[in-house]
Amino acid sequence: MLNPVGSYNRATNMQGKMLINGEWRESGNNSIHVHAPFDGRLIGSLPEASGTDVNDAVTAAYNAFNKNRLYPHERYEILLNTSRLLEENREIIARTLSGEAGKPIRDARLEVNRSIQTFIISAEEAKRIHGEGVPVEASKGSENRVAFTIRVPVGPICAISPFNFPLNLVAHKVGPAIAAGNTVVLKPSSLTPFTAIHLGGIMLKAGLPPGHLNIIFGSGSKVGEQLLADMRFALYTFTGSPSVGRRIKEAIGLRRAILELGSNSATIIHNDTDIQKASQACVRAGFAYAGQVCISLQRLLIHREIKDKFLDSFIPAVKGLKVGNPFEEDIDVGPMISEDAAIRAEEWITEAVSKGARLLTGGVRKGNIVLPTVLTNVDKSMKVVCSEVFAPVVTIQEYSSIEEAINMVNDSEYGLQAGIFTSDIKNAFEVAKKARVGGVMINDTSMYRVDAMPYGGVKSSGIGREGPGYAIEEMTDLKIIVFNL
Repeated sequence: MLNPVGSYNRATNMQGKMLINGEWRESGNNSIHVHAPFDGRLIGSLPEASGTDVNDAVTAAYNAFNKNRLYPHERYEILLNTSRLLEENREIIARTLSGEAGKPIRDARLEVNRSIQTFIISAEEAKRIHGEGVPVEASKGSENRVAFTIRVPVGPICAISPFNFPLNLVAHKVGPAIAAGNTVVLKPSSLTPFTAIHLGGIMLKAGLPPGHLNIIFGSGSKVGEQLLADMRFALYTFTGSPSVGRRIKEAIGLRRAILELGSNSATIIHNDTDIQKASQACVRAGFAYAGQVCISLQRLLIHREIKDKFLDSFIPAVKGLKVGNPFEEDIDVGPMISEDAAIRAEEWITEAVSKGARLLTGGVRKGNIVLPTVLTNVDKSMKVVCSEVFAPVVTIQEYSSIEEAINMVNDSEYGLQAGIFTSDIKNAFEVAKKARVGGVMINDTSMYRVDAMPYGGVKSSGIGREGPGYAIEEMTDLKIIVFNL
């Protein structure tokens, strides 16, 4: 059911500024207007960075890295202070996030809680960066030598973050970068910038020196391209579409990149599992944040022997999801980020039905809201199966053997995460070994993630890994030191 419009119960018309070299700056360029996805009201405006602004931000990061480096204990304290300040400001940040992203308030609070943990983990990892001894003396002619490795920061980092997790995905880029001793220029999504502005202010208050985090706003075609062309960056970290990821790699050449580029994740429901438990997990995984999560359950692969029983449990639960104003405490599914995104999802659903798919529930769009949708009788020629739908849409396919299910998981250009529900450890290990993905979740859906684990994919899902400890490995250089005694 769709709830009527309710009150946001918050201040509107916020005015944003860029953060450059520790100062909040307004620009003479055009303004970017941010609207609430649920009802279109104006949340606020902020400046689009000019070429000078972009250059100043990169210069600030470059100078801070070369002239004002932080020791590990200083990085630890700043990141830990950041986590504490996030906790103190939890509700205002959650409400800002919910307003600009359209995320249900319960999920927004959960994101703030996760971000607090991401900064705590980053703080802890700042004190764990280390090398190891290398036994070069074992090589003939090097008997008098001693060697060891150290890890050193790569340099200024360009971080480009998406709309769907405007706090925690920023935390996963900024936290490890600062922990490793790097400096950052952040370009958050222009659809959800105010959460990042909150974080910038918190990190300054936490003790981060000027220039170590700079925040600018603007389009990929202008600001993004200028950032890609600036050779002072040592590494780019980006979450978004494969097409933009390919453009980044094309532009930056031999410089490093961490690219998380999405998926059309699958979860296998085998015929030996607890159907009720599996169906409950799949409802959450398919429709949380209106399916706008990179590891959302998009392809549900069900053993043909239990398909009907599973759907008897799954479909009523999907129909019972509460849809509407994200600021209402009991809302399960809010709006999509924009009407264009909702229209695209509607068109893909219509295309699938026109090709023979059967609509089990949903398929209705009301403005930015797409009702939770389940489609069966689908095939890989349909966009809802072969591409990333990034919407509250789950497709149902059936299989006969675990080998067939694995082949269906792998029959995709993507490979981020997959899940399997089974009581047979042999089946679990078969999927773990043979699924061409970055992570396999046993007796869970593709959407499981905690912030300390390595997170990333293969194929068109990207390169590199997030998770503070693993991102720090990407954001540092391994250097060997050899003494000739």
